[in-house]
Amino acid sequence: MEFQAEYIELFDRLQIRYYGIIIVAGMLVAAMIAARLAKRDGKDSDHIWGALTWAIIPAILLARLWFVLFPPESALAQGHDTAWYFANFFDLNQGAIAIWSGGLSIFGAVLGGGLGALLYLRRNKLSVPYWLDIAGVTLPLGQAIGRWANFVNQELYGTVTTLPWGITVPNREDRVEPFDNYMDYPVDTKFHPLFLYESLWNLLAFIVLLNLWQRARGKTLHQGDIFLLYVAQYSFVRFLLEFIRADVALVAGINSSQIVTGVAFVVAMGWFIVRRRKAVTAEVPPPVEKKKKSA
Repeated sequence: MEFQAEYIELFDRLQIRYYGIIIVAGMLVAAMIAARLAKRDGKDSDHIWGALTWAIIPAILLARLWFVLFPPESALAQGHDTAWYFANFFDLNQGAIAIWSGGLSIFGAVLGGGLGALLYLRRNKLSVPYWLDIAGVTLPLGQAIGRWANFVNQELYGTVTTLPWGITVPNREDRVEPFDNYMDYPVDTKFHPLFLYESLWNLLAFIVLLNLWQRARGKTLHQGDIFLLYVAQYSFVRFLLEFIRADVALVAGINSSQIVTGVAFVVAMGWFIVRRRKAVTAEVPPPVEKKKKSA
């Protein structure tokens, strides 16, 4: 599995990068499905596009900012720490502004997009839990598509593997230490396709959460539960995949992605369980005391 071209060049000046095309395609497909779900419930589907409009810019900005604040080991090996990114902010190849060269964090994207969408929902006085549930269903589909942008940039792969679906990373500049040593790791060395693992998991998550949306809403699940399940399931799989990721971001020697996903999983599942217990308690009627017969 190999991909060489990263962009289409038009008129010797304009470059249309596959990375951006795939990211945008993922967002649009997810938004279209979300609009359809809202319309089936009799809601105004235009709110999906309104929320997306408010979410897209802060999502991109915070996705890049997160990467700049927590650069992976490969960037640090090149001397590109947080201070370097800010000092070379307008470097169009690798600087903080060069989002088209990769380096967008899903954590920053969800946080930024969530804040933008939340402002839109509050401004229009809409039910936050309801619309978050729609996001919880459709975000995995957008992520499943968007992860292929990482394949184009050869930037999300794992450790060495002998599995038949392993991918090659032939360009030395795309490899991280120690895998950039061709003596120990030849050109045809295969690596775990982490982008594929995440893409397939997210596709499965979309199918499961969509099924819950259609069958369990208003019955065993309440508004906001699906979004909590979305956060929990992604945090769970991302935490595990970080063990075989080749390029990680460390904070005080600890994988920062595992810190974030570990906390997110505990919070989401804890909140989900508390909400379930409160719902069960509310549904159980208090015991009726029998009146004593007068003598």
